[in-house]
Amino acid sequence: MSLLDLPGARERRVATGGIELCVVELGEATRPTIVLVHGYPDSKEVWTQVARQLAERWHVVLYDVRGHGSSTAPVPLRGGFTLEKLTDDFLAVADAVSPDRPVHVVGHDWGSVQSWEFATVSRTEGRIASFTSMSGPSLDHFGHWIKQRMARPTPRRVGQLLGQGAKSWYVYMLHTPVLPELAWRGPLGKRWPGILERLEKVPPGDYPTASLPDDAAHGAWLYRDNVRARLRRPRADAYAHVPVQLITPTGDIFLSEQLYDGLDAWVPQLTRRSLPAKHWVPRTRPDQLASWINEFAAANESASQGGIPVRDTAPKGAHAQRFGGQLVLVTGAAGGIGRATAFAFAEAGARVVAVDRDADGAARTAELARLIGAPAAWAETVDVSDEAAMEKLAEKVATEYGIVDVLVNNAGIGLSGSFLDTTVEDWKQVLDVNLWGVIHGCRLFGKQMAERGQGGHIVNTASAAAYQPSRALPAYSTSKAAVLMLSECLRAELAEKSIGVSAVCPGIVNTNITATTHFAGADAAEEQRLRKRTSKLYGARNYPPEKVAEAVLRAVVRNQAVVPVTPESYAARFLSRLSPGALRGIARLKPPL
Repeated sequence: MSLLDLPGARERRVATGGIELCVVELGEATRPTIVLVHGYPDSKEVWTQVARQLAERWHVVLYDVRGHGSSTAPVPLRGGFTLEKLTDDFLAVADAVSPDRPVHVVGHDWGSVQSWEFATVSRTEGRIASFTSMSGPSLDHFGHWIKQRMARPTPRRVGQLLGQGAKSWYVYMLHTPVLPELAWRGPLGKRWPGILERLEKVPPGDYPTASLPDDAAHGAWLYRDNVRARLRRPRADAYAHVPVQLITPTGDIFLSEQLYDGLDAWVPQLTRRSLPAKHWVPRTRPDQLASWINEFAAANESASQGGIPVRDTAPKGAHAQRFGGQLVLVTGAAGGIGRATAFAFAEAGARVVAVDRDADGAARTAELARLIGAPAAWAETVDVSDEAAMEKLAEKVATEYGIVDVLVNNAGIGLSGSFLDTTVEDWKQVLDVNLWGVIHGCRLFGKQMAERGQGGHIVNTASAAAYQPSRALPAYSTSKAAVLMLSECLRAELAEKSIGVSAVCPGIVNTNITATTHFAGADAAEEQRLRKRTSKLYGARNYPPEKVAEAVLRAVVRNQAVVPVTPESYAARFLSRLSPGALRGIARLKPPL
């Protein structure tokens, strides 16, 4: 679907500096305006999916930068793409589409580079309400960043310079005369869509447009007219006069994360976000971008109308940059590790779906998650072992809340007792919940993630029992070992979909699972005694579920495969690799119950 195919799309021409810019508007013109500025070698169509979502609430404006798409090119090209002239273009567009109120600016790649100019020069003051930047630094800030590292060349700073220098190889190529134009109008222009699909996982569609070869050839002058001049003589007054949201794709092959070190000195009102993606996030992560842009612009809209200035709208916490606005579903969320995990994501600003067969417990978790910081939280009641019920849940979540970004399959039950005492019914119950519950979650929500094509993450709660045999836990250990292997297999399969899979393996954690654990072969009185004894031992160990929740968030951020949590879990994992025979010997010991 192209931009002009979107409902209510309308095109206009804006004259500025001897050229005409092609401008497309979406949404009602009476609403506050968001201007989306594209990068190199793109045209405005790179924003199609983001614009479609933002237009539900905002007046969205996109324009082809001079020399790109349906906008005309300056004559001559040399000197026609300076940041000063690009600022003239922006002001002409802003005056045409929103003459009486400031606009929110969003830039990607070179759209971000030029938007940093808009956000830091005095002649745009009062015309911008907020600025969201992604994958494109201020050339002035970049110039000072280089000078600081050259003035004090510590090993770390030299490494940063060399690292960014290697990532910037294309900048040197674009400064060569004639060759870039020949390449783009020749084989590179033809192969570029396929390159993006293979390397960046950009989905095929209306992007790139047929104008790509000319766009890329003209856009080479963005680099030639600006980069060397600004890096050699960066402005000393490049301070942002608007609130800035910085979105950093952690897998960007062109820009290092360290490039933004010290940015707070230039931006008094800075909100940082990070995203596990590569460079072309407007195409690969439109849902997350639209959510963050919407949240940031809304928070700063009242400030632009004379309200109280907003310093930082992002949620606080160690992982707030990563999970703000994402949708996280946690099973077994009525207590223990599940509730602690739901709270941890809530503190990081995620929207939370708390799932449990205990309706009251799930509702309480959702209520507290909202109080802690979740922008929204819902409770759903379901038995994860019930395939039909899980299918209905997946359909409801997708319809009412959206596609899940992070799935935490945490629901589980305990079962202890010898193999010979464990009945078929015992086996069925523990496998239905501990294994089939995970299978249902992965199959249903994982499929939705894969079909959306914007990545995601699945966390399956296994256990140290997955790799530590025990004569007392044959059924439980088997179920958790299966979860571990399932996670490893899924991780291999879903990697090509940019979906990470982690198996978290706690050890002895102080939760209420021991109070409901079934002890095979024991009568009611003996089972009650064993539950109390086990609960006392777990309580004495007193390892809090909050630490497991922190490990869950860390596993998602780092995309870890197998995550031991407690010291005994680490020790068992180590022995399972170094000396499995030692673990087998330990497994023969009778538990002290």
